[in-house]
Amino acid sequence: MISDIDLQEIIPRERTSSASAMHVVSGIPVPKPLRVRSFSPEEWEEFVEEWGSSLKAEYTKVRRFGGSGDLGVDIAGFCSPEGFKGIWDNYQCKRYGHPLRPSDIWVEIGKIIYYSFKGYYIPPRRHYFAGSQDIGTTLEQLLNNPEELQFKAEENWNQNCKSGITSTMEIPLSGELLDYFQVFDFSIFSSRSVVELIEGHSRTQFHSVRFGGGLPFRPDSLKPPEVPAGSESRYIRQLFDAYGNYLDKAISGEADLESHGALKKDYLRQRERFYHAESLRNFARDTVPEGTFAALQDEIYYGVVDVCEDDHADGFARMKATITHSSTIAASANALASAFKTQDRQGICHQLANDDRLAWVPENE
Repeated sequence: MISDIDLQEIIPRERTSSASAMHVVSGIPVPKPLRVRSFSPEEWEEFVEEWGSSLKAEYTKVRRFGGSGDLGVDIAGFCSPEGFKGIWDNYQCKRYGHPLRPSDIWVEIGKIIYYSFKGYYIPPRRHYFAGSQDIGTTLEQLLNNPEELQFKAEENWNQNCKSGITSTMEIPLSGELLDYFQVFDFSIFSSRSVVELIEGHSRTQFHSVRFGGGLPFRPDSLKPPEVPAGSESRYIRQLFDAYGNYLDKAISGEADLESHGALKKDYLRQRERFYHAESLRNFARDTVPEGTFAALQDEIYYGVVDVCEDDHADGFARMKATITHSSTIAASANALASAFKTQDRQGICHQLANDDRLAWVPENE
């Protein structure tokens, strides 16, 4: 019979940190490595593609092999325009229900050796194995011991590689191929952990959407150069037209504003706002999926266009009314919502003017 001594009171463990409103809405965040391990095949493929884009900063060109028969190549990072004839690195990303084992990689090693022997490419400088469930201890130890890795690869050739490299023929490890195998540099084989993949992925525009957790810190906005850049020409021309319409005289450049102190200050403020929005565009390029900033521009446009097209006393009044109204647009559904400021909304109006989507002095006035 069960004794009362064997029965314990149910006492949930107290959390060491206070709960936030986000915890109540979404629950306790799942650690990123655990999330990767639970990815479906489709999610893993998407994650690998997204992570692969982070390699573009390291290589001249990055490509994922898509031909018939993978030839042992998954993601290739090329260090020169010579491609497979020059220095390159290979990343082999596997999704299994277990951490990668030695038995998972023998055929991949065999492909690299065979196809480089046949001249399809020179051997990669480095060949990294990565897995959705990470690298098993036994495999990690082997990858850190090139001599033992070579011995085991030869030992397992007949079972894994002889009929596994290609379905069209058997490839025995003998003759010139064996000679090539025996002098092959097995120190090229290494690994990338799930944590390292996530760290690389964090440098892409896909990370915040894939894993949540908010956007990274936004750097300070760019400051307008003293001499306007060529990319500013259209919206600045629109500013001068608006000032000229207000003053009822032509304004050809900044020098014409020197005798109009309030307008000169306004001109400088508008340029600051434009550069705020340009800084947000750059931030979006690196932190959120492509199209996010364009969607924000569209939301601002549709929020202000009716105000812009209303009747106004002059172009300056139209611009001020439009920019003032832009500050009231929440755009809270956009992925950048936590990062943009009032100046960004205002500056986007000038980006829209730069693209002639907004006009301060319409042609028919």
